[in-house]
Amino acid sequence: MTKDPYLSVVVTTRNDNHGGNLLKRTQCFLNGLYMQAKRHSVSLEIVVVEWNPPKDRPLLNEVLTRPPADCPVSVRYIVVPEEIHGTYKMADALPLFQMIAKNVGIRRAKGQFVLCTNIDLLFSDALFRTLSGLKLKENHFYRAVRADVPEEVMDLNDFDAQLAFAEQNVMAKLGKRAGHEYLFGLPNFVYGFKTTANVLNWMFKHLLSKLYTKEFFEMVSLDTHACGDFTLMSKKDWERIEGYPELDLYSIHVDSMGLVAASAIGMRQVILPPDACSYHVYHKDGWESFRDSPVDLVRFIEKRPGLDWGSVDEAGKWMIKHGKKWGLNTENWGWADKEFEEFIFDGNIS
Repeated sequence: MTKDPYLSVVVTTRNDNHGGNLLKRTQCFLNGLYMQAKRHSVSLEIVVVEWNPPKDRPLLNEVLTRPPADCPVSVRYIVVPEEIHGTYKMADALPLFQMIAKNVGIRRAKGQFVLCTNIDLLFSDALFRTLSGLKLKENHFYRAVRADVPEEVMDLNDFDAQLAFAEQNVMAKLGKRAGHEYLFGLPNFVYGFKTTANVLNWMFKHLLSKLYTKEFFEMVSLDTHACGDFTLMSKKDWERIEGYPELDLYSIHVDSMGLVAASAIGMRQVILPPDACSYHVYHKDGWESFRDSPVDLVRFIEKRPGLDWGSVDEAGKWMIKHGKKWGLNTENWGWADKEFEEFIFDGNIS
């Protein structure tokens, strides 16, 4: 790579077939980014943090395809070995510490802006058009709607056919819409009437403001729904909030804690248009697989102890009220002082 990219896309995974078809999902994710980067002339690097790779399986860089020669993408595989993973108390219960791994990628990202996301997504044309045409700003953090789609989307070999299938087969959408932060529990069609939605939003905001505090509204307005799938801000701003809190726990709600920290220090949330969405490929053991079985979700969390939302909400309100960051990480967050094995594969970046 002869110059630093505009955007770094940070993900983490390991070759353990988590959720089934993991390599297929990851390859689909990479192929989609290759296509979108070329189509929309966006120079980017993909930082894949391979955390605690299984010893009986090949490394991901050995089995996934490299970017085409005519593609403005660099793929960097950063391998965090078992010795690092074993330093955590929950190492036996959790094979991958998702947010700590993403911190490893954030600290080493070369892009001016850094998107933290996951390997089971396809990005819509509208999303890449928005990113390529939007002048991203420091002191802002960007969110996008996630649309869940059937895993059959991966059986289509043509990328445009995949996007068309995804658009026509949305199972559910997660995320808020700009200007609708205070509207809850209303039928989806209400959001299609911009004037009605804006009036209702204004009414709710000014009515509730007589009863609740500023920090309540800040927490309510944060688009924490599936925010682990799309949180974008400048590299400098990730460093200002010290990445994600590095907790020796399951990652539930830790992605939301990143948004709380950004809001608490005065950063502005920007919610992208609803058609500028990511398509999430359904897989077992993902949150969407528990949509019809909340008891199974309880069993899932029992094996992976994590934070409850009530604690994050109360702590978040305190942080916003006092303008504080979490302060839970050391200055070495993301294992900044550690050199990890790295494999780099470049497309045509000039």
